[in-house]
Amino acid sequence: MEQDNAAAAGRFEELFDAHYAELTRFATRRVGPDAAGDIVSGTFLVAWRRFAQLPAEHPRAWLYATARHLIANELRACARRERLSAKAAVTAEAVVDDHAGQVGEHLRVRAVLAGLSPADQEVLRLAEWEALDVAEMAIVLGCSRVAVKVRLHRARRRFAARLLATEESGAPTTSRPSMPSIVAEGTRS
Repeated sequence: MEQDNAAAAGRFEELFDAHYAELTRFATRRVGPDAAGDIVSGTFLVAWRRFAQLPAEHPRAWLYATARHLIANELRACARRERLSAKAAVTAEAVVDDHAGQVGEHLRVRAVLAGLSPADQEVLRLAEWEALDVAEMAIVLGCSRVAVKVRLHRARRRFAARLLATEESGAPTTSRPSMPSIVAEGTRS
């Protein structure tokens, strides 16, 4: 038994000496010098574990096929790590951002919207929050497309003027709705 192991170890050393350099070049061209050593050592580890299954007539081809599979695994792992890093960077960026300004702006927009007439509020919500087109809005409001366009244009103009007034004053609007009316309006981010 020890003789068989010694003979197998000798054949494995010959295989290693004969193909190590070329497998290293092969792996380096595909995954770079940093990962090439891991690919080659992994290839020879598989070869040692499956030495009895190694084809005697084409061991070089078998080694290349094994290295190719390990390279594919390495490339998939790199792609996963890059996706994870990108996702973590986006998440970290989102966590670091201060949302107080956005919340304040949302409250200001809602307060201005609440100060408009119910008809203006409805046409603006249908257009902006529900993203209905003019034809759909005409059906919902029970009027012509031309009437919807006119109502929407006027409502946007009134809304913009009031929003600009709150911006110029630098203070929040005085006609700020109560919390229940904001909740009743629905939410949209």
